[in-house]
Amino acid sequence: MTLKFSYYYSGDYDINNFYCLKSLIEKANVDILAISFMKFLFIEEFSINKVEQFFLNNNNIVALYSDYYDISNDKCELIKLQKYSKGSVRDQFDFGKVFFININHAKTALKYINNDLKYCSFYALTLQLSLLGEICYIPEPIYQVTNTNEQSFEKQNFAYVDPKNRQYQIEAENVFTQYLKQIGAWIAPIEKTVDDFDNQVKQFKNLVSVIIPVKNRETTIATAINSAINQNVDFLYNIIVVDNHSTDNTPIIIDKLREKYGDKIIHIIPQTKTLGIGGCWNLAIHNKNCGAFAIQLDSDDGYSDNNVLQKIADTFLQEKCAMIIGSYQLTDADFKPLPTAIIDHKEYTKENGHNNALRVNGLGAPRCFFTPIIRSINFPNISYGEDYAVALRISSKYRIVRIFDVLYNCRRWSGNSDAAPTRATQNINNATKDFFRENEINYRRNLK
Repeated sequence: MTLKFSYYYSGDYDINNFYCLKSLIEKANVDILAISFMKFLFIEEFSINKVEQFFLNNNNIVALYSDYYDISNDKCELIKLQKYSKGSVRDQFDFGKVFFININHAKTALKYINNDLKYCSFYALTLQLSLLGEICYIPEPIYQVTNTNEQSFEKQNFAYVDPKNRQYQIEAENVFTQYLKQIGAWIAPIEKTVDDFDNQVKQFKNLVSVIIPVKNRETTIATAINSAINQNVDFLYNIIVVDNHSTDNTPIIIDKLREKYGDKIIHIIPQTKTLGIGGCWNLAIHNKNCGAFAIQLDSDDGYSDNNVLQKIADTFLQEKCAMIIGSYQLTDADFKPLPTAIIDHKEYTKENGHNNALRVNGLGAPRCFFTPIIRSINFPNISYGEDYAVALRISSKYRIVRIFDVLYNCRRWSGNSDAAPTRATQNINNATKDFFRENEINYRRNLK
């Protein structure tokens, strides 16, 4: 048996417009529709045969994508992609430059896509296809492209919070919400406050603890600690620094500041060397000196002004909530604001943010936790996505309160752990968050 293929360049069809996508699928008199996101690419005949065999040998495959070669500037780079999973529900998932679709399954999927979509029809199609069968990943290069001219990681990573993309984001949220309802993972708006909140707060000597995990940040740790020290508040608070076995002058700097400020600064060095950032957070929140509210501060960042802790604490006491997330300003290494770089995550709304959180790649900063709640959940012992994982779980039970004012300055500099990650690192990071998404989706489906 031979399958009939047809290739279409996405630039000739607005595949994010429902009627354009519908017309393309319904008029394709083929078995397999290949949508190319590059005008010029090369697929060898033996590769086509391989794709054909995948579809013929597995009736459950509804779509297929693969690794590829990028030949640009006299270099040939193998582009490795990520395996699609049940948690791969973000609209930025990278299928590469060619997406092969079983046309019969595509026609079925169209029946479940709203016909008023202008920006997200292809995203809706992939979600609906995933409900019909397997979106198969071939971990070998099937084709080659030239001069991809892809956006920088920074632009890709924060595209969803760019105000210019707001209409797209609203539509993507609606598409994803429909999907969650189809699979039984949608949760109605949450108004629940924390039980016995005020009495639990009274059990803590300090109202707030600023949590700073750190490793080898001798050039930035003092600035971070001083940002916390200089806060104007009307309550007791401390700063818990978990030094994860730094080998530079970081421990010396912390101890000098501790000599100056005394017990205001608690310096913890883990007994084990097997902790990630999440494990360091667990040490801090379970420390006997931890305050009622545990507030994030990365070791190379700072608060936006001297009233941040007061604003967060007041909001906790008023809302009696399990978690608060603020907004942040991207800055350069000297804390000078980068243009149009306020990350406010307005896609996290009171009505649907807890559902939409499963679609996006982050939720904002600083992330602030009611200590009794976060102690009952604990962070995964990893150094990427640990905060996202616990926020998802909290949001399934409690309302997360947003403060849209800028509370936090997030520095972009060469020492950032997430500065210009390699594609391999991006794949690992995305797979990690997809794992937590899948885990959380399964958890929410079982809440019914």
